[in-house]
Order: sequence, then structure tokens, then C-alpha cells
Amino acid sequence: VIIPDRVVRDPHQLVQVLANQDVTRIVLVPSLLNAILDAYPDLQNRLPKLRFWACSGETLPVQLVQRFRRIMPQATLLNLYGSSEVAADATWYDTAQLGANSPSVPIGRPIANTQIYLLDAHLNPVPVGVPGEICVGGTGVARGYVNNPELTADRFVLDSFSEDPDACLFRTGDLARYQPDGNIDYLGR
Repeated sequence: VIIPDRVVRDPHQLVQVLANQDVTRIVLVPSLLNAILDAYPDLQNRLPKLRFWACSGETLPVQLVQRFRRIMPQATLLNLYGSSEVAADATWYDTAQLGANSPSVPIGRPIANTQIYLLDAHLNPVPVGVPGEICVGGTGVARGYVNNPELTADRFVLDSFSEDPDACLFRTGDLARYQPDGNIDYLGR
């Protein structure tokens, strides 16, 4: 179901369309999820078939995850991370794993056919707990920017971790660190 922007901007209309269309899965930004939860504290009753929610495009706050879990206890909420240069999403995290005292919601682990490297300024891997730039490799990485060779050369670099001599990494400019369990914490730009 493709929902017009004018409907998406109105949480009441949006929930009505989702209910009428029997939507079972949705991808949305956290700010829209927050607006929907503000509009309907009884959301589970209104959207019982909508069991799979994925947030992307903005940082997902811990408080929003906790609120979602209270209002939609039967549903799954994923936190996704990515950009258009890497076919939209590169990592995923099931928020059901989030601990009660977690300070932030991890962006998780790479999706299939994707590699995530946290690298220092010299493009060397950083150890667990140390901030590094998120660099994405794999089949979803674009070839570069159209008609912008300078930006392409800056952001798309040789993937020295791949056996494929033509493989490249996308340097996101975002910082993150590995948790001891292998999940990734997003730290910002």
C-alpha cells in the first residue's frame, strides 16, 4: 500500500488507512511512529494486524521503544540504519533485545550480503568500544555519484577487506562503536 503524503502527515488518517487496508508491515521514521502513538494510546486495538514495524531515517530513542512495547506488545519493532548510497538499509536490530537500562538503541548488525566496518582515519578497523567511521561494503553499495567524481573518490574507497579487486566501501561519515556482543551503537556524525 502506497499512502499519499497528505495522509501520512495526519496520524488519524494514516491509522485509518492502515486499518482499512489490513496492513501487516510498515517502515516509517521514528518521529512518525511517535505521532501515531500520541494520536492513539489504544493502537493495538486499532491495528491488530500490523505486527511488523521498522524504523529508519532518524535515531530511534529508547523512550520511544519502551512506549511502543507498552502499547503494541504483540508487535515487532526493528531499528534500521542505512543510506541511499547502500540500497537504503545496511543494518538491523530487533528492539526486543533492548535491555531495561540501555542508554541507546543499537543499529544492530549487517543485513545479508552487507559488511559493516568501523574504521579509523587510516581505514583500519577499530577495537570493540572504540569509535570509528561506519563503512559499508557488499552487494548493495552504489558505484558512486553521477557526474561528481570528486565526491565519489572521497566517499567510495577500495574495499581492502574483500577478495574482489573491484569491491568498494562507502564511507558514511557516521561514527559508531561495536558493543561486546557484536551489535553496533550509532554515535552520530
